[in-house]
Amino acid sequence: MSLTQSPSLIKNARRRLPEKLFAFGVPCFAACLSLLGLIVLVKKKIDGIDVPNHESLFRSSQFLAWVSVSLVSANGTWFKVLYNPIICICWMLKILLEIPHLQYTLAVTKAMSYFTEIASFCTSVTFGIFLIVATAAGRLCNKREVNSIEAPLIPNNENSEVESTNLVYKHHNIWELLTFKSVNPMMDIGITRQLDFADLLELPSELRAASCYDKLLSSWTAEHQNHHADSSLLRAMSYAYGWIYLRLGLLKVINDSISFVSPLLLNKFIRVMQQGSVGMDGYTIAISLGLTSIIKSFLDTQYSFRLAKLKLMLRSSIMGIVYRKCLCLNISERSRFSEGEIQTFMSVDVDRTINLCNSLHDAWSLPLQIGLALYLLYTQVNYAFLSGLAITIILIPVNKSISTRIATATEKMMKQKDERVSCAGELLANIRTVKMYSWEKLFTQRLKKRRELEVMHLATRKYLDAWCVYFWATTPTLFSLFTFSIFAIMGHSLDAATVFTCVALFNTLISPLNSFPWVINGMIDAVISSRRLANYLSTPEHCSSALNASAEIVKDDFERNTETIYDSTAVIVRNICCSWSSSSTVEPSIILRDISLELPKGLLIAIIGEVGSGKSSLLNSITGEMSVISGSINSCGSIAYVPQVPWILSGSLRDNILLGKGFDTRRYEEAIHACTLDVDISGMVGGDMSYIGEKGLNLSGGQRARLALARALYHDSDIYLFDDILSAVDSQVASWILEKAIMGPQMKRKTRLLSTHSLQAISAADMIVVMANGSVKWFGTFECFLATPYSRISKLDSSRAVSVTIAQKNKGPSNSSEVMIEDVLDNDSVVGQEEQRNQTEAEARKEGMVELIVYKKYATFAGWSMVFLIFLSAFLMQASRNGNDLWLTYWVDTSTGTKNTRFYLTILAVFGIINSFFTLGRAFSFAYGGLCAAIQIHADLLGNLIGAPASFFDQNPSGRILNRLSSDLYAIDDSLPFILNIFVANFLSLLGTLVVLCYSQVTFLLILVPLWLIYSKVQFYYRSTSREVRRLDSVARSPIYSSFTETLDGSSTIRAFQKEGFFFERFIQHLTLYQKTSYSELMAGLWLSLRLQLLAGSIILFIAIMAVVGFNSNLNVNSGTAGLVGLALSYAAPFVSLLNGFLTSFTETEKEMISVERVVEYVGIPQEELQGSESPHRSWPTEGKIEFEHVTLRYKADLPPALNGISFQVASGMQVGIIGRTGAGKSSILNALFRLAPICNGRILVDGVDVTKVAARDLRGHFAVVPQSPFLFDGSLRENLDPFSITTDLMIWEALEKCHMKAEVESIGGLSIHVKESGGSFSVGQRQLLCLARAILKSSKVLCLDECTANVDNQTAILLQNTISAECKGMTVLTIAHRISTVMKMDNILVLDQGKLVEEGNPEVLMNDGCSRFSRFAKASTM
Repeated sequence: MSLTQSPSLIKNARRRLPEKLFAFGVPCFAACLSLLGLIVLVKKKIDGIDVPNHESLFRSSQFLAWVSVSLVSANGTWFKVLYNPIICICWMLKILLEIPHLQYTLAVTKAMSYFTEIASFCTSVTFGIFLIVATAAGRLCNKREVNSIEAPLIPNNENSEVESTNLVYKHHNIWELLTFKSVNPMMDIGITRQLDFADLLELPSELRAASCYDKLLSSWTAEHQNHHADSSLLRAMSYAYGWIYLRLGLLKVINDSISFVSPLLLNKFIRVMQQGSVGMDGYTIAISLGLTSIIKSFLDTQYSFRLAKLKLMLRSSIMGIVYRKCLCLNISERSRFSEGEIQTFMSVDVDRTINLCNSLHDAWSLPLQIGLALYLLYTQVNYAFLSGLAITIILIPVNKSISTRIATATEKMMKQKDERVSCAGELLANIRTVKMYSWEKLFTQRLKKRRELEVMHLATRKYLDAWCVYFWATTPTLFSLFTFSIFAIMGHSLDAATVFTCVALFNTLISPLNSFPWVINGMIDAVISSRRLANYLSTPEHCSSALNASAEIVKDDFERNTETIYDSTAVIVRNICCSWSSSSTVEPSIILRDISLELPKGLLIAIIGEVGSGKSSLLNSITGEMSVISGSINSCGSIAYVPQVPWILSGSLRDNILLGKGFDTRRYEEAIHACTLDVDISGMVGGDMSYIGEKGLNLSGGQRARLALARALYHDSDIYLFDDILSAVDSQVASWILEKAIMGPQMKRKTRLLSTHSLQAISAADMIVVMANGSVKWFGTFECFLATPYSRISKLDSSRAVSVTIAQKNKGPSNSSEVMIEDVLDNDSVVGQEEQRNQTEAEARKEGMVELIVYKKYATFAGWSMVFLIFLSAFLMQASRNGNDLWLTYWVDTSTGTKNTRFYLTILAVFGIINSFFTLGRAFSFAYGGLCAAIQIHADLLGNLIGAPASFFDQNPSGRILNRLSSDLYAIDDSLPFILNIFVANFLSLLGTLVVLCYSQVTFLLILVPLWLIYSKVQFYYRSTSREVRRLDSVARSPIYSSFTETLDGSSTIRAFQKEGFFFERFIQHLTLYQKTSYSELMAGLWLSLRLQLLAGSIILFIAIMAVVGFNSNLNVNSGTAGLVGLALSYAAPFVSLLNGFLTSFTETEKEMISVERVVEYVGIPQEELQGSESPHRSWPTEGKIEFEHVTLRYKADLPPALNGISFQVASGMQVGIIGRTGAGKSSILNALFRLAPICNGRILVDGVDVTKVAARDLRGHFAVVPQSPFLFDGSLRENLDPFSITTDLMIWEALEKCHMKAEVESIGGLSIHVKESGGSFSVGQRQLLCLARAILKSSKVLCLDECTANVDNQTAILLQNTISAECKGMTVLTIAHRISTVMKMDNILVLDQGKLVEEGNPEVLMNDGCSRFSRFAKASTM
């Protein structure tokens, strides 16, 4: 390895040889000059000439300094010591302090000494510039030698690990805290490679999410106990962090006070310059100007740092208590808020509330700054400043009115945003169903309508903001115009000191005047958001205990009311009336009425009843999800709950089963075997560690149900609540689950409540609860049940099935179990294929700087003509402002007394009017351009998402996509145009400042190149890191929203399993990572800010000292008039904020452009084929003949086929049932027919038309479907049944009657009733019936039913089957079924296994064939 390195090392040494020679040669030359000076002094002493002591000391110290530098340069090991920022600063001070000595020497010495002094000074300056440039250019490389490409591979990796682990937070010394040096290791890594989470700074203990949350929670709890419904989140925040915030106020007072020292020093300095003779007073004031700026730099960054830390603490605290509320708020209480509204609490309202930290201190600080500035103006121009003040006072009510309207528009905009995000979430959650219905245009229109309303209020806000920007930007110009005009008219003569002190004070006024309306708006926004959050947080909770970040939740009184008098009783229900309405509803709708039950321990209790009878509600009342209006419910022991729609967590299959519980191998294997998951797992590539997508997208419906059941079994609870779990699986699996899981040996002593329509389960139950219309009609044993009239609910067409199931129950393990085992073992890895095909991909993250194409696309969205107009108006605005200041300079330098005052004032007024006009143009062009971009980006994003194939949504969780539609879009709507406006203004302002400085002080050109080199290196060093940290910040933010959305969906399951603590701890981990990225971003930003401010302070120091040097009458160099010096210094003073503002705004713009980058990433996703080579007739299909010819379907190219060469024909008007094991390929038939997944071989013909040649949306629009997961969207019931308004009310009522839903719909208010999100107003069974009614209304010749009777009782299922048989005559019906009874009356049966068609025929014929697979299925079921 050393051999391979030697050539590169030699090359490196040669490259650095000239540098070392220069670093050694210049000090040697200077040392010789110093030695010469010493020799001259010694000769003078020998000749008896008196030599002052300070002269001897100066010459000796200079000689020693140069000799020391020469020795250090000569020593290879110490050579790098020179490349140090502190050495550079010291050397700059040395040069500046030598200037007075140089002036004195040149004034009194002769030609030879004149030459040596100039040579010595030039050598110092040359070496100083060399040091600064070499440090800026070479220090980064020197620091990162370990990471260079020439370094050995193994040491590089080791060093990288050391670098990563060395970023642990520690107590730094004062110098490191002041200069933010702790961020250097991270930035060193950031410039060499892409940063990862491990490279970020470690959080200080006070910023850890857990400790922040605990602190605010205790304050909020005390606040809520004292004020109840009138609780204020702001008060709770002040209890927790008020003292820290007050201490920050003291720091701000000192910082703001120092900002007024500079104008006073400037006034004194110009007056000294006007006197003509500048002595040591000039140098003293010049150095004071520079030091004031430097001190303020440290104070500024420290205040920003501590304020930002407080905001981070508040953010994690509020996010934590919002998430906690989500865990503790039961479904009935949560009904007060939509899901979109709750998601907005987390994504938007939290940020707006914590922004109060900025606004509150500014609310008193800015008026104080304005008052001080006005007083100092009075000392300069007497009462003339009142004219400018009058303008400001007139604008106060105008700004107040605008601010009020902005607040109103913001509130309305946020409400529309909530509705849009809610609608988008609903769309993303059911995107597959939406595509099957061909409802893309419908939902696009729904979202566009909400977006239009949102944009209407956004436009109001933006144009009002534009007026604010106009008034704020023109106020300083008008202030100066009116003040100087009145001062001149009053007969006073303008001089440089007065004008430029006033200009400096006007510049000081700009920030407070510009910021104050924003502060008011920020406070209004924060108060509105805090009230929204407080309203949510004050909602009565299901959990009454505090949820700590470090421990499991303490169970609440309701769940833990286990002081049972009856030891043999598991659940006691006494005279309860329950509602799904919140407790604040005046007249709640009663769902459960006067129910009293005592359920003994250790029994299997079946809860039966027709669809909508209240079975699921009874189970939810036991878990505490409903509002108990009267009566009481007590349960004894732990609860495990399996909902009707299984809740699946994104993560591994094992994680879903464990749900935070410790791993017990024996119990785990028993659970997965009892649920037949062991075979599914063996077919998965990753086994039980295979990744399960969001909501179990890569699992079939049956797999999701069995996974949820395995979770319940593993938890070994005392009470099990099963909500119709058997309907989601086929009959064979249902028999296995009933025998091995629900009635297995591990469950013998457990209390099991099973809501079901399964006859086999009912016959196996120890007790039966019969429900109807929300009441318990009967309760007793199965034998007694048979004698009651209620037994018709569960009977089929005869009592034969009942006797069969009783016989099976009596003889123990049946042959069906053996059949079941055989079929299970025959299954291959199709399940594994489906698991693989939809595996969620990790979120992509771009590297490097934001590409130019992203900026171009944003400009295209805004419109290129508008972009040109924006830049033109901004340029002319800045030019007119600089022209105004140059004209003032010309006035004070050329005018004497009050001569030509009118002429000067006229030109000044013209500049003011021009500036005002272009300011207005800039403000409104930016507002309009930003709106155009926001509208176009949303339209393109929505269009591309709607048109994306189903596989895209399988690979990208809805939380990730919703992040684009909420947080990223909010940034594009609001933050990006705002920060882009500031960036353009800062850039042109900086450009104008540099031009004026170069014009007014030619000596500024001397430091322009070194200044640019340092600046470019610093900003490159910073941006390399800041980009990556911002991207990491976006990536860290997504899991927070995904986790929050997931918890919203599964909160009832989490509470039932008492896993609130586990999920809260997981959320705190996500939040801690988010804190880490934000803290690293903050530290990097402040590191940059401090260095730029110090750089600007050095510029002020340089200009001031060079002005003193130039005014010395003994020199030939002249720095110009007093007016030009004043202009230069008044421009140099705000240069600190301009330089910092420019790079900060550029960096912030780049960060905000990441939102555009992320959105544009989704704008370019692959689209479904919208145009087909064939356009079928409007009435197609006219016959409904379906042909599959050798169809092969793969979900991924590298996976085995899900459908393998399937061929079959379905004649016109035939009703066909499709059965098979879970994962056998049943749903893939429909996916292929509806083109949700592309086929890779064969073809599918419908009435002779190849479906691949028909546009996907047109194709789906010609078919009718009832999906496995019934979908009702937020809107009226009529909109849900007939979204395109093409049928009459009479036809809708007829369809509802056929589906046995007419009476139910009439009882709740008719077709105009509002359906809640996801159809929450109806039970799952009722939703399926409504979806069937929707399909009947479509009157298509092809109807596809994906187990539409799974969640209805047997009697209703028979009625529905009769309805389908009667109403669908002449239609081709494809039915995917789990119940054998569903397909017994079909014309034909297709039996699938391992993606192949293994059997086909008439069900009666196949039933009589004892060797057929269908007969084996039938024997294993209860029919």
